[in-house]
Amino acid sequence: MNEEQDSADRGPARSAPRDSLFLLTSFSTPEGVPLGKARIRNLSATGLMADCERAVPAGTQVEFDLRGIGKVSATVAWARGDKVGLAFDEAIDPQLARKPVSNGVAQQLPDYLRPANMSQSRR
Repeated sequence: MNEEQDSADRGPARSAPRDSLFLLTSFSTPEGVPLGKARIRNLSATGLMADCERAVPAGTQVEFDLRGIGKVSATVAWARGDKVGLAFDEAIDPQLARKPVSNGVAQQLPDYLRPANMSQSRR
């Protein structure tokens, strides 16, 4: 594949640097109509590229939950088969999606799994 063809396959020019990653989510319309599952392949502050379980046409408004960020609204900027590029309605911090998921409660090891000195210091 030549460089010109490769850039044509990626869609419109990107305005922000993108990080490669792999996240799962489900797209829906703003009215809540499910549009199917999606695998997010790269993410920036202004958009993403994803593989979808079914085609979602360009111009479609979508909403989805993004780990570490919450609900995100976007417009499908381009679509090629099961691949889509989304432009977010509002910029996000893509680094938040990379942080480990936590319920906010510090997980504690049971006594039998703690090293001896750690067990004794907590009593």
